[in-house]
Amino acid sequence: MATTSDIRNGLCIEYNNDIYYVVEFQHVKPGKGNAFVRTKLKSLTTGKVIDNTFPAGHKINDVRVERRKYQYLYNDDMGYHFMNNETFEQVHISGDMIENKELMKEGLEVEILVHADTETPLSVELPQYVILEVTYTEPGIKGDTATNTLKPATMETGAEVRVPLFIEQGEKIKVDTKTSTYVERAK
Repeated sequence: MATTSDIRNGLCIEYNNDIYYVVEFQHVKPGKGNAFVRTKLKSLTTGKVIDNTFPAGHKINDVRVERRKYQYLYNDDMGYHFMNNETFEQVHISGDMIENKELMKEGLEVEILVHADTETPLSVELPQYVILEVTYTEPGIKGDTATNTLKPATMETGAEVRVPLFIEQGEKIKVDTKTSTYVERAK
């Protein structure tokens, strides 16, 4: 059992018969009235983000989770298959537990949040950036760079990312996995 003073980013708590991940929080002490904690919580089962306010000193049930490194192998009709890098055991996880799954390519190392008491996977976290090859994009027109315009490009995983006009087919680019946006050319 914890209190609101223990809330921090990344903490997993049990709230309304569901497990939530604290995305962001803010301790507020107004000049008049009692202090409170404003939070943004993300459900690990549905992916829904809610805003919630806890009064200061409120008891919360924290959930013990472990982050384990897994390697993405492949996907089929059963789901997405991952292998533990230490024990080599394999798990399959449904696609709705993975955010931006279209950016995953085989061999990618990810972190899986596992409920420590029940050993059930809760969610899959991709690394902050992935490097993907552009398999198709329209050629850019020379001299058409007066503004910061973007064009659609299809990646090797099938994902579509908007890239600058100078990016051509066959180039490797760095993509932000949180927003599915172009960052830079891969070095």
